[in-house]
Amino acid sequence: MEVIGHNMTKQVKIKVNKEETFANSKYLRISPYKVRRVANVIRGEQVTKAMSILNSLPQKAAFFLSRALKSAVANAVVKKMSPDNLVVSTLMVNEGSMFKRHQPRARGRMFQILKRTSHISIGVCEGRGL
Repeated sequence: MEVIGHNMTKQVKIKVNKEETFANSKYLRISPYKVRRVANVIRGEQVTKAMSILNSLPQKAAFFLSRALKSAVANAVVKKMSPDNLVVSTLMVNEGSMFKRHQPRARGRMFQILKRTSHISIGVCEGRGL
């Protein structure tokens, strides 16, 4: 089976030997646009390389992605997969619910402030990366 994913910067083709293992992180208090910027860097990479990339990035989103990636690897180990040859096969960042806050403005008006949240879903499988 061959999984083909499309990234804005590169097209990702991964040879898949077995099934995928997923991990989800929901209601993260960071904008999904900021998380997607970091997610595009590690999509399709080997897990060990992706973890080293995430540990070296200064963005807050790198912490959330590394935590979800560690969870996905732990789920794969429970399914008897070898953690050495795991690949980040799918990585989706979706928009969660928004906290709505108001900022007072002139002449008794209000402006709405949207505090965005994110949902991250990471899938890893055994295979060859890029």
